[in-house]
Amino acid sequence: MKLIYETVIFKSHKNGFYTFTLDNGEDMVFEEILPYILMRLDLKNDKSLLNKVFHLAYTEDIVDDDDDFIIYRIEYLELINVN
Repeated sequence: MKLIYETVIFKSHKNGFYTFTLDNGEDMVFEEILPYILMRLDLKNDKSLLNKVFHLAYTEDIVDDDDDFIIYRIEYLELINVN
């Protein structure tokens, strides 16, 4: 699977979904995130991470043959020091 790289702003974690705003202003919802990332960054509970800028890499996992359903999985997430 090909990694797609973005600079994003973390907006929310609700019902197991992670929402980030992309550079183009569009919100993107991620269904999966690798466990080691959640060990470093507590996106579920740490409110100080809201509206912070991150480097993010994700993959698209096509679930069925008709390209109808895609799961977006965060493979890499790093907080950027923005002053």
